[in-house]
Amino acid sequence: MLKAEYEAVVNHGRLKGIIMCGYPAKYALIFLLLALSVFLFLLCNIPTLENLGWQTSSHTAFPQMRSAPPYQANTFCSHMDLEPPTPDEALEDHYLLKAIAWPKLPARPAPAPLYQTSDPVHSLFTILPSKGQKEWHVGDQLEALVQMHNFQGSPKRYGGDFLVARLHSPMLGAGVAGKVVDHLNGSYSALFPLLWGGSAQVQITMVHSSEAVAVLQRLREERPNRVFFKSLFRSGKLSETTTCIPCLPPDSAQQPLCNYTNLHTGEPWYCLKPKLLSCDTRINHAMGGYEKPLYTNQEALLFQSRLNLKVVIPASGPDRINVLPQKIDETELENSTIKAEPDKYTPSGYYYQGTWRPLCGTSVRQFNDASTITQCLTGKVIHMYGDSTMRQWFEYLSAFIPDFNLHRSKKVGPLMAVDFKNNILMNYRCHGPPIRILPVSTSELRYVANELDGLAGGPDTVVVFSIWAHFTSFPIEVYTHRMWHICQALVRLLDRGPGTLVIIRSANFVAMDQTTSKHSSDWFSLQIDKVLRTMFKGLGVVFVDAWEMTLAHHSPHNIHPPPPIIKNMVDLILSHVCPDKKKSWAESLSRSHLAFF
Repeated sequence: MLKAEYEAVVNHGRLKGIIMCGYPAKYALIFLLLALSVFLFLLCNIPTLENLGWQTSSHTAFPQMRSAPPYQANTFCSHMDLEPPTPDEALEDHYLLKAIAWPKLPARPAPAPLYQTSDPVHSLFTILPSKGQKEWHVGDQLEALVQMHNFQGSPKRYGGDFLVARLHSPMLGAGVAGKVVDHLNGSYSALFPLLWGGSAQVQITMVHSSEAVAVLQRLREERPNRVFFKSLFRSGKLSETTTCIPCLPPDSAQQPLCNYTNLHTGEPWYCLKPKLLSCDTRINHAMGGYEKPLYTNQEALLFQSRLNLKVVIPASGPDRINVLPQKIDETELENSTIKAEPDKYTPSGYYYQGTWRPLCGTSVRQFNDASTITQCLTGKVIHMYGDSTMRQWFEYLSAFIPDFNLHRSKKVGPLMAVDFKNNILMNYRCHGPPIRILPVSTSELRYVANELDGLAGGPDTVVVFSIWAHFTSFPIEVYTHRMWHICQALVRLLDRGPGTLVIIRSANFVAMDQTTSKHSSDWFSLQIDKVLRTMFKGLGVVFVDAWEMTLAHHSPHNIHPPPPIIKNMVDLILSHVCPDKKKSWAESLSRSHLAFF
């Protein structure tokens, strides 16, 4: 490339010597030397000039489409699935769409003004009386009825609000996530299993109004590149930085692109082609920025902290009850069966005295020191893939296992921990783009499906991944496409390496404000979490329900949960790596049945 440019300058100088036929030949030589000096000066200073331009100019690399009419989808990422789906794929798509379906707003000529939208302060919930008795016992189900009102105090007549609920007892260190049922008429039911005796307080929160959810749906489909990325291209002393995205705007054909679609999985990734460099000179990937503006002034009113964004709904009467011990007579005990009642909501687990207790499957052991953790992981190889929420697990465990310095950034990786004495190997690698991250070499960007295909697997192999936080701003098909390839890779891994333990961490609640809601709302995470659970159901993997573990806990929501939650998560995964052999699965279920059902 540089040689060609040099020859062009030389030829240009020769051409000048021919044109300037009235000048002596010695002047032609002077002009040639001047031209070469100018070229070398520009060559040495292009990186500086370019960096100045990147810092001062706004993001205009990909032209913006005009906004479509409100609440009408306009998907950008249709290029991801060029071939028609097979009957099996079409059926899977049907189940996925059903899992993430959300009630639509009533048809109206224009968006509702703020005063007609859901107001959590004017809304109320009521604890309903216990069925057939005047008191509550462990094993019963508690129900609270929620009635949403607008800012004028009038009852809402349609559903679609994003509500979450939990039952908790600060004194007992207890908490459990509730289930919210939308009756599509402005009322909702919140269901809670009563799992401990003593005080139990209901808390119901409106995360988003139905009107705000409609705005998020519009952003997801119409503005999929509202989070954008950049890559540095470099050859010798010449460098350029361009914008990169996974979803192509309809008018992308007007600009030359570099196509970095993964040949093995078909995962799409594009960058604007540099003006002077070739596509194969790309050296890194990094976070670019956020598009602005995204909301209209009226839409921005729907995302106000302490007004209509993650605000607790008050109770119309008492918000807590007293739970008595379980009431079982001898006849019921003899005839009882080890299963939950079909009409009762059963969460994945709950906290009691600050410890997470699953309601089915492996009982959780406590791993409180290095010796118990080392004993559990002896002879194991643990592969961790994903985002920074997975890196938290690596950082927690690496405090007990020597961290092998790979001279990489702790926030980027790859990371490795090795205990040669106990034959333990643990590594972490971030997933491939899209990922909002510090500059990382393109050679270190690996797609998880490709990494899984390189593993032998087996009883001493543990694969753990968490992939969700960096996909929340994109249309759901971007995430579905990625998870489908990972799912297929896991099937191949389990076939060639029977006994491989696969653990999947779900999404969790995050702190939100008007700005972060645009790309990292809990509603986006909920949609992704439903896709994850639907796609991997029945595959024989272990789910760590970070969604419920962060909802049920008293700590403020944060994309990176605090240490007490991380410890409970790690205790859970280690309990699956080395379950307590003294307690059989059936015995664990039996005790759960006697105590809770």
